[in-house]
Amino acid sequence: MRPVQHFSDEYLDRCREASPEQALRFLEEFRRLQMPARAAKSRLISLRVPEPLLATFRQRCEREGVKYQTQIKRLMQEWLIGTGWS
Repeated sequence: MRPVQHFSDEYLDRCREASPEQALRFLEEFRRLQMPARAAKSRLISLRVPEPLLATFRQRCEREGVKYQTQIKRLMQEWLIGTGWS
């Protein structure tokens, strides 16, 4: 189940002012963001995370039956969609 998204009046006003080109760009970027992870090319990155934070995050993911790297990618994607920055 996907979370319900609520938009502020300011955001909706800004969207109404978008040009057709801006709307198309948004839709294309949103479509690419929604592609299954297997279809998109992935890049290996290195990320420094404090050990206690990573250990706790991994434990919670394990309790919930989710792979921790998958959860990190899911959180990144949800954050981008939620901020309207796609």
